[in-house]
Amino acid sequence: MTLTNKTMAKAVIALTFVTVLSGCSNWSKRDRNTAIGAGIGAIGGSVLTHGDGLGTLGGAALGGVIGHQSGH
Repeated sequence: MTLTNKTMAKAVIALTFVTVLSGCSNWSKRDRNTAIGAGIGAIGGSVLTHGDGLGTLGGAALGGVIGHQSGH
């Protein structure tokens, strides 16, 4: 059996994804809300500023703070 580059890339991505998710398994609810808020804020900041890096970073920071403060 030979592995093509595409198959190898899929395997590496899947292994990376599983490793990243296993590192998040012991997060508290507040930590998860912070990460989710930062992700949503980054997407929102990027959309509103048409992909500007500073807008994306600002959105992530603001979303992270809001996510951290919500949910106890």
